Amino acid sequence: MTARVIDGKAFAARIREEVAGHVARLKAEHGLQPGLAVVLVGEDPASQVYVGSKGKQTVEAGMASFEHKLPAETSEKDLLAVIDRLNADPKVHGILVQLPLPSHLNSDLVINRIDPAKDVDGFHISNVGLLGTGQKSMVPCTPLGCLMLLRDLHGSLSGLNAVVVGRSNIVGKPMAQLLLGDSATVTIAHSRTKNLAEVCRGADILVAAVGRPEMIPGDWVKPGATVIDVGINRITTPEGKTRLVGDVDYESAARVAGAITPVPGGVGPMTIACLLANTLTAACRANGLPEPKGLTA
Repeated sequence: MTARVIDGKAFAARIREEVAGHVARLKAEHGLQPGLAVVLVGEDPASQVYVGSKGKQTVEAGMASFEHKLPAETSEKDLLAVIDRLNADPKVHGILVQLPLPSHLNSDLVINRIDPAKDVDGFHISNVGLLGTGQKSMVPCTPLGCLMLLRDLHGSLSGLNAVVVGRSNIVGKPMAQLLLGDSATVTIAHSRTKNLAEVCRGADILVAAVGRPEMIPGDWVKPGATVIDVGINRITTPEGKTRLVGDVDYESAARVAGAITPVPGGVGPMTIACLLANTLTAACRANGLPEPKGLTA
């Protein structure tokens, strides 16, 4: 068996195209341009690249992009003041504070200062609670992207056994909630789960989000299962070069699985596409307009 490769890059391109179409109609019919503000504190190279990519794709979708780059020594008071101004700005419909923040800043305090209606990352405690109780919320981008890929592949997830390996607030926990919302039978596992291999082998859908390179080998995968690999890990090859790998040993898993996301090119592109979708959704909600179908959970 050779697994079907789930092309997240192509799927994300379709999402961005769909978002751009909705944005154009909002401008033409309502004079409304969705706006996304991204706040970056410090000089982390990976964060700078990521923020640059977000800004570029935001503009390409026809949205307004507002970037706020602050020095690493920015005080908590000053950062919160920036967020307060963005909360009050009617041209800003989505606010994202790039993580990780410098160690002297309290990430929870900062994230929870964002207006929940503008929290397009879905990290605010109010959105976490709404998602956990099955109510309308802003949904974290990476789990939302995974859910879109799964729905596209399977149609209905009802009754399927899903195992999420990882319990982070950013991916693992919200992923489990979304799968439950689609009537899958969900197990949350992690690095300390007893008999982890056996647990994984019972999954029709296996979502790996544990942050350990190639931790899950092919013999942990149920034949024909769908594998969603959220991990992005940079490793050094024996030749001294570096490359990106996921949390799943792709080569061995692809020989067993029915479908699998590659790394890179799988889940990663979906994250920014869903960020744009969330910003569009936030703009529609803020103006009492119908939400676009198929772009939310």
